[in-house]
Amino acid sequence: MNTANETAAQQRNPGVSGMSLYVPQPRVPLQAWCEWTGNSWDKVQAVVGRSFRRPAPYEDAYTMAATAVLRLIRQYNLDPRNIGQLALGTESSKDNSAGAVIVRGMVDRELQRMGLPRLSRQLEVPEFKHACLGGVYALKSALRYVAFDAKGKQAIVVCSDIAEYERGSSGEQTQGAGAVAMLVEADPKLFEVDLAHAGSASDYRGPDFRKPFARHFDQDYGQRSKRAHDFPVFSGKYSTFAYLDETGQAVDAMLERLGISDLDFINGAEGLFFHRPYHMMPLQALAFIYARALARAPQPNAEFQALCGQGGVSPEGVVEECRNKPDLFGEFVRLGAGADAAQEPHPLTTKLSGVVRKSPAFQQLLATRVKLGTDWAMELGNLYTAALPAWIAAGFEQALENGVELANAKLYAIGYGSGDASEAIPLKAVPHWREAAGKIGFRKSLAAATDLSQQQYEDLHDGKHDVVLDCPPSDQFKIARTGSTYEASFQDLGVDYYEFVP
Repeated sequence: MNTANETAAQQRNPGVSGMSLYVPQPRVPLQAWCEWTGNSWDKVQAVVGRSFRRPAPYEDAYTMAATAVLRLIRQYNLDPRNIGQLALGTESSKDNSAGAVIVRGMVDRELQRMGLPRLSRQLEVPEFKHACLGGVYALKSALRYVAFDAKGKQAIVVCSDIAEYERGSSGEQTQGAGAVAMLVEADPKLFEVDLAHAGSASDYRGPDFRKPFARHFDQDYGQRSKRAHDFPVFSGKYSTFAYLDETGQAVDAMLERLGISDLDFINGAEGLFFHRPYHMMPLQALAFIYARALARAPQPNAEFQALCGQGGVSPEGVVEECRNKPDLFGEFVRLGAGADAAQEPHPLTTKLSGVVRKSPAFQQLLATRVKLGTDWAMELGNLYTAALPAWIAAGFEQALENGVELANAKLYAIGYGSGDASEAIPLKAVPHWREAAGKIGFRKSLAAATDLSQQQYEDLHDGKHDVVLDCPPSDQFKIARTGSTYEASFQDLGVDYYEFVP
C-alpha cells in the first residue's frame, strides 16, 4: 500500500530541484556608465537597473554554462552518472554544429580531475535556440524527459548568454552576461512545473531582434563593427510592442487551459516572474495584462472606469482592443521600410497601462507578488535566456533569507523570445523548498566582481587584445587556446580548447 508521501509524489508534476548561477567578474556600474555617456542616472536606475556584467576575454557562453553546471553538481552533491539529459538554451552559440556537448566535455574532464565519475555516456545533449526563450524550451524538453522516458534519471538545463549592443545605441545599457543551471527531476525539491496548463504563443515578426549571419559578409558592416561580434538587429519600439502582444497572447492561452479569469489569475498569484531584458519591461507587461484583466471583468468594474477616466481613454475602446490579434509584421511590410513601421497595436490599452502602473492597487500588486528577487536581479543586466531563471533563483533565495513562506505557493513564469514567441507556465513551490533554495548561492555568485573603468569597458567592448583586467579566472572554466590549423590532413581553425582554473 502506498504511503501518503508516495501518493503525493505520484500526483506531483515534474519540476526543478536545484539552481546555480554564474556571472563574469567584470562589472559595469550603470551610475558610472551614465557619467561616461551623459545619460540620466535617475532614469536609467528606474528603467534598467544598477549594473551589468561583461565576459572577460577568456570566457564565452560555453565556459559560463559549464561553470554553472559544475557548480550545480557540487552544490547539490549530484551523481553525474544519473544525469540523462543536458539541455543548453542560448542565443550566443559560437558553433553552428556542436553546442551542449561542448559543455559536457568541459564538465567531464573537471569531474575526472576531481576524482568523480563523468556524466553518463547515455547523456542526451540538445541545444535550443529561439532568442531569449531558448532556455524555457530547453526546460520543457527536460521536464518531458524526466516525466516520460528518464526511468529515474535526472536532467540538467543550462541557460547561458552574452547580451551586447553597440556603444551609443539605445540598447547599450541593457547588456549583460551569465548562466543559470537547473536540476530537473520527476519529484522536484524546489518547485513543480505544470506543463499541462502552460500557454504557448508565437508569430513571425520579421526584423524584430535578429542576428542574421549574412551581415558579416557586408564590407560596410564589417568596417563599422570594429570587431567580430553578435550585436542584434532591432527596433526598440517594435520589439516592445511585440513583447507586450505576445506575452499577453501566451497568458490568454494559459488562462484558457486553467479555466480561470484574468482577475482570478492576478489575485490568486503569489509570485510572478517575467523575462526581463531590463527592469521596467516586466512591469510594463504586467500593467498591460492587468489593464486587460479589468477590461474583461464580467461585471462593471469601478476601478476600470476610474482608471480610464484618469487616462482619458474610452472604456469601450479598450474592451474592443482586447479582442485584437494584430498582425505586426503585416503592418511593417505594408508601411514599408521608409515609413514608421513601429505602429502601436493597442494604443488605448497601452495608454491605460501607464495609468495603471501608478495606481495604488498595482503598486500593492508589485509589492506583494513581484518583489521577491527583483532587487537582486537589477544587478545582473540582461541575460537573455538566463534572465527569467535567474530572477526565479533570486526570488527563492531571497524568500529564504527573509523568512517568506512559499510552500505550495502559486507562481507563474512568463518567458519571451523576440522574433517572436512566448510561454506562460504555472509553477508551485513544493512544501520542503527551503533546503534546495539554501544551496542556490545567488548572492555568493554576485559577490565576485571587479568594476571596470571607462577605458577598460570600451576596450573590452571593442575587442582590443591588450586590455588589462584585475580579474584572473578562479574556480571556473576558461578558453585556453583557439585552433588555427587548416590543412588537408587536420583542421581545427576557430575551434576553442578549454580548461578549468581552480
